Amino acid sequence: MPLFGFLVGIAASLVGIGGGTFIVPILLIVYGFSPTQLATGTSLMAIIFTAIASTANYWRQKRIYFRTGLVLAVTTVPGAVLGAFLADMLSSHTLAFIFGFFLIFMAARTMIDLTKLRAEFQGQVGSREEPVIKSDAETIMSGKTVVWGAGLSFFGGLASGLLGIGGGVLVVPIMMFAVGMPIHIATATSMFTMIFTSTAAVPKYYLAGRINLEYALLIAAGSILGAQVGAYTSRRLSGRNLRRIFAVILIIVGLKMLFDNRMVLGF
Repeated sequence: MPLFGFLVGIAASLVGIGGGTFIVPILLIVYGFSPTQLATGTSLMAIIFTAIASTANYWRQKRIYFRTGLVLAVTTVPGAVLGAFLADMLSSHTLAFIFGFFLIFMAARTMIDLTKLRAEFQGQVGSREEPVIKSDAETIMSGKTVVWGAGLSFFGGLASGLLGIGGGVLVVPIMMFAVGMPIHIATATSMFTMIFTSTAAVPKYYLAGRINLEYALLIAAGSILGAQVGAYTSRRLSGRNLRRIFAVILIIVGLKMLFDNRMVLGF
């Protein structure tokens, strides 16, 4: 179990997701967790430790926009709380199916942006101009952009509380496309925001007896180490390669959500 957590921690920290997209299916399929909410709650508990470990490393790298992250947490937290309550009231299959389409769309958007960036780079060979990157303070000052990002981030929190996926698979694209963060900043800030998102959803699962604390801590023990490896590796990848990895993970997760829920929905 710690080895599994270690591998999840690497992938999660590398691209700014919580790791629940891997934890929940494995707990259900390999370890026979039932009902699904037990896997969801256990995943969220483990994600708290992964997020804290990743944040500590990214803080040392000075890659986190703390103020922007806190503003986005204002909406991800209530979204996570609502998702945790809905988890016992609604079936998550339809929502997961919708998220699957959304993730594949975001992956396609990421790859299209990469193609545009490559075309622009080839058309400006020899240019020494660096892309303009807004600071944390400048990002906060662009009011409409932050409000738009915060509004969308609510759904990232909702996904976290309902599906136990941490929310990063939605929050990172929102930070990139709605808020305009570079992917290296978005992945790091996403892990910081995830501390609040996951913590907000855990009490509801705990009170309902839907957390296996032993498994959560075993996963966390490995993920804390894996998160350090992921954060270290991320620093050495170009933004373009990191986007490619992120897009591939989005496609894999999106397709899994679609096919896992196809039979349930009757497609």
